[in-house]
Amino acid sequence: MGAAEVEAFLTHLAVEGKVAAATQNQALSALLFLYREVLEINLPWLDQVVRAKRPARLPVVLTRQEVTAVQKAMAELKAS
Repeated sequence: MGAAEVEAFLTHLAVEGKVAAATQNQALSALLFLYREVLEINLPWLDQVVRAKRPARLPVVLTRQEVTAVQKAMAELKAS
């Protein structure tokens, strides 16, 4: 299996397998280790691989009204 097959496999994971970016990165690291350390073959940089996208994470932010409500509820609990 050469660089083209490795690129095709990793692209398949991202596009058709829809795996998480971390899963694709783990597969890439495992393949690089296999080729470099076990088979003693250096793969050229795999720049044609379609990388899995990390999901956008939106921060959880409270509105001013929600913060006020939480503070009020906490003050009521403390008072009781």
